[in-house]
Amino acid sequence: MQISSRFTIAVHIFACIKTFENDYKITSDFLAGSTNVNPVIIRKILGQLKGADLIEVARGTGGAKITRPLNEITLLDVYKAVECVEGGELFHFHENPNPQCPVGRSIHTVLDGKLEQVQKAMEKELNSITLEDVEMDIQKLIG
Repeated sequence: MQISSRFTIAVHIFACIKTFENDYKITSDFLAGSTNVNPVIIRKILGQLKGADLIEVARGTGGAKITRPLNEITLLDVYKAVECVEGGELFHFHENPNPQCPVGRSIHTVLDGKLEQVQKAMEKELNSITLEDVEMDIQKLIG
């Protein structure tokens, strides 16, 4: 199991916007240069972030801007915006365990609640970290 790289790319995008907003137009090409990711992928993620009302994007060379203070945007907001997991479920369960097997017929009953608990714990932790926390750590490193 692995969360899509769209999540870390999206956080990277926010860090770039905040760090460079006063010095550069923050375009998909600019962001692609920092993330080392194809601009088409950057534009898709920008569209998802815009759809979640986390950023504004001006067409052409207008650039991207963050819609609210970083201390009001959590990693959970970003995670949800870029649809990191299918169907909202972090763990994808195999579809048809064998009902004739005692383990196969019991595995959903045993694991479903536990996996939901793990996902909620992860989401709670993501919700406790803001993009301001990320930006402050970046600024400490880059000076």
